[in-house]
Amino acid sequence: MQGEIKVVAGSSHPALAREICKHLGIEVAPSRVVRFANDNLMVQIDDNVREADVFVLQTSCPPVSDAILELLLTIDALRHASAARVTAVVPYFPYVRSDKKDRPRISIAARLMADLLEAAGAGRVLTLDLHAPQVQGFFHVPTDHLLATALLSDHLARTRDLSNTVLVAGDVGESKDVGRYARRLRLPIAIVDKRRLGDDDRAIAVNLIGDVAGKDAVLVDDEIATGGTLLEAARACLDHGARRVDAVAVHAVLSGHAVDRLEGSPIKSLVVTDSIPLPPEKRRDWIQVVSVAPLLADAIRAIHEGTSVSELFR
Repeated sequence: MQGEIKVVAGSSHPALAREICKHLGIEVAPSRVVRFANDNLMVQIDDNVREADVFVLQTSCPPVSDAILELLLTIDALRHASAARVTAVVPYFPYVRSDKKDRPRISIAARLMADLLEAAGAGRVLTLDLHAPQVQGFFHVPTDHLLATALLSDHLARTRDLSNTVLVAGDVGESKDVGRYARRLRLPIAIVDKRRLGDDDRAIAVNLIGDVAGKDAVLVDDEIATGGTLLEAARACLDHGARRVDAVAVHAVLSGHAVDRLEGSPIKSLVVTDSIPLPPEKRRDWIQVVSVAPLLADAIRAIHEGTSVSELFR
């Protein structure tokens, strides 16, 4: 792109936008959101973006619906302001778990989100650790799917002794993600066999594939919502003789009483990224936050300059 690079911050995560801009050596482009008396929103860009290459950062966190609408309005405003290209930077993609029709008469909401972004005028999408990688295929515009594996793996290697560590997938579906960490850290893996034995939604760990006896177990997941999967996996590891249990995840959703549940659990520490802002009431000494700003900034620079984004996976 020949135009100037600009980053517009949505209201969901301004701190991450500022960190990204610090790495890029630019300032966040000024914008504002106005809520009228009738609860309608208006987004105004307070900067000249004509022929600019604009990146709009908005992650999915409460209030989710407001964040989605604000992102769509911002993209539309930029398109009508003659931006050369608008890229939606969505670290945690909204409705990412609704990737299939697993119940009668429901929406495949992740596909709908993709359609809405394109309809609003997004010419490209940049996202991070999709819960279901096939969501990338929902788009008809170029979509870069980054992984935080390297950031989190390197953090683990720097901050702890991994000589007696095994990486554990909380269920079979997470085994592929755990494999990426294992290859980078050269560690063994184990997998919790989790099944639903009744009519309720609660899954029970019935077996553990692999050896955790006498080892430090690190649970790996792409996101933590209620914490139920981590708690069940931690119990399974301790039942099979693990010496200690820690956890690492990309997206710290931590809905409801998840932090309190984890605080009272055998899990000693939790490492997450700042793809979602962690409010003060959810911060604890045992929760460590690794910033994804350098990764997103490098991807934004590569997209703007037309160089390879895939190099960031190495």
